[in-house]
Amino acid sequence: MTQAFAGVTIDSAELRVVNLPLITPFTVSNQTLTDKTFPLLTLRADGLEGYGEGVMDPYPDYLEETLPGALAFLRDLILPQIVGKRIGNPAELTALLAPWRGHKMSKALVELAFWDLWTKALNLPLCAALGGLRDAVPVGVSLGITPIERTLERIAEAEAAGYKRIKLKVAQGHDLKLLEAVRREFPAVKLTVDANTAYGLTDLATLRAMDRFDLDYIEQPLAVDDIHDHALVQREIATAICLDESIRTPADCRKALAAGAARVINIKVGRVGGYSAAKAIHDVSEAFGAPVWCGGMLESGIGRAHNIHLATLPNFTKPGDTSSASRYFHRDIIAEPLEATGGLMPVPGNGAGIGVTLDRPFLNTVTRSTEEFRP
Repeated sequence: MTQAFAGVTIDSAELRVVNLPLITPFTVSNQTLTDKTFPLLTLRADGLEGYGEGVMDPYPDYLEETLPGALAFLRDLILPQIVGKRIGNPAELTALLAPWRGHKMSKALVELAFWDLWTKALNLPLCAALGGLRDAVPVGVSLGITPIERTLERIAEAEAAGYKRIKLKVAQGHDLKLLEAVRREFPAVKLTVDANTAYGLTDLATLRAMDRFDLDYIEQPLAVDDIHDHALVQREIATAICLDESIRTPADCRKALAAGAARVINIKVGRVGGYSAAKAIHDVSEAFGAPVWCGGMLESGIGRAHNIHLATLPNFTKPGDTSSASRYFHRDIIAEPLEATGGLMPVPGNGAGIGVTLDRPFLNTVTRSTEEFRP
């Protein structure tokens, strides 16, 4: 009889802070990014390594969690709690992390690294363990705020590359004229907009005017914590609302869909606390008949690979943000190029787990700090 798999013992952990410059600045309604700074976690067990990438920003401009706070939480509490411990499966890890309030992005970082390690120990691709159904996922592009003429050029480039959806970042004063220009030039392109909370109820006329541009959805038009007003707006406009920042838990998703505050849900595994919550949000959305898609946070190849595996689940029926890494970085921290062809991103398949390997010589050149944790 084959012995049952008993889990993995975390022999050690490595926590890096990595800084990758972006090829071009990325501007949204409330900030402009010129580089991407993020924590990279490696969990080790029995000669295997699992990798996770954090999505918290240095400052609280997307959500309240920050990189300095996350590093302290991981360093002082979470990593000492799990290093040296045998963990049977991801559910056991989720239970270990559950008593600590908030810190969803930090918990996700640990959970992602563990899922990669655990599936490598099982010799399974991550998507198979998650219940994924595809070997490639449809992807679109997300275009930051630039002058309208430049935006038109970038849309033409994305169309030529075969991307399945164009998402435009919008803000007050950079919305209706932009959409008019885009629809004149590209009347048939699948188009969405992302407001990153830039509007309020006083902007209802602007949001209603977006109906005439045949948008697939308007993403997160109102405040992070305002399901009620999103429901009011959704009743007043024909275009579907998609919620991003507002959805932190499966309960948030259920309440938003039950209230009619959205018809589409963006799932970012880092935002919601890891795969356990992401899968539950996927299932809740499916029960309501609401499609989901995988959002991006300008991740490097580690986070990008995790996103691709997640997006193989069946209710991810809208194109996600996981476009080619070469659109963002001159060089990635992984050895395998993650590049879309014809709007499809193949699931990384270099071995079990997330299917990618670190380019360690280059990673060392973009690492700001490294900490080791042992029993």
